[in-house]
Amino acid sequence: MEALVKFPTRAFCQGINSDTTKRLALNFWSSKSTCNLHLDKIQIQKLSFSSRENVLKKSWDYNRISAIASKGDPKPGKNSFSPAETVDQFYTCINEKKLTQLSKYVSNDAYFDDYAFTKPFQGKKEVMNFLEQLSRSMGQNVKFRVRHICEGDDFTAAANWHLEWKKEQIPFTRGCTFFKLSKEVDNIIIRRAEVLIESPIKPGSIVLTLLKTMTSLFDDFPNATHWFLRSPHAIMNWILKIYNIFVAPFLNPLLGGYIKLWSFMIRLLSYAFNLAMFISNIFFK
Repeated sequence: MEALVKFPTRAFCQGINSDTTKRLALNFWSSKSTCNLHLDKIQIQKLSFSSRENVLKKSWDYNRISAIASKGDPKPGKNSFSPAETVDQFYTCINEKKLTQLSKYVSNDAYFDDYAFTKPFQGKKEVMNFLEQLSRSMGQNVKFRVRHICEGDDFTAAANWHLEWKKEQIPFTRGCTFFKLSKEVDNIIIRRAEVLIESPIKPGSIVLTLLKTMTSLFDDFPNATHWFLRSPHAIMNWILKIYNIFVAPFLNPLLGGYIKLWSFMIRLLSYAFNLAMFISNIFFK
């Protein structure tokens, strides 16, 4: 038993994603007046009942994201986007410096934890201040390139991305962000984000050696390990205080002098290079 769906002559068949094409058997008739889609009735029923269950893991590639972004901003005060589309609009607003629009996607009790910083940003004011500084630091030519956005259940999503300068990838800028969203009235907004960024240092097998040493120390001193794991930030603050009191007064002047020395050497080399270019222009015209 087949169901026949007919469209007028001016209508056209748009692309259907890969998940849908697995369920739909499409058969286009070469007719001047209609575009016919043959759908198996049982498959249609399966699609209608399982569409909500399969929302657990939707994969959004970059072409899909580009299509979403081309739709433009939602109506003022209303956001009918899905979690994945909201995440896409979040990065689009950062790229286009639309901070007012960006604030509409951030919850008042937002929690933004970028692992490159020692402390997370809590509250909409702190998060927006950080995002504003981020957008300003990127300049006009650096953009986020979102490769994939995966949407899960309970209003969760994840995006992997990298930074580009004039559409050329910048090394060591790959990252992944995990989002927790919520629905308020008709709006889907971001409540929590955790950001993992690629490290420019690639220690390789050294990491495994350090891990083995650390786990051995944990096993040998379990009481100290429990104390350390329960308050790692307090211990780091304590180490920083010791550094500032006993080490910083002696080390900071040395580092300052070292930096000034290298700055002087760079300026000297620059003057020498300019002089060599001036002489070469005189004798080799």
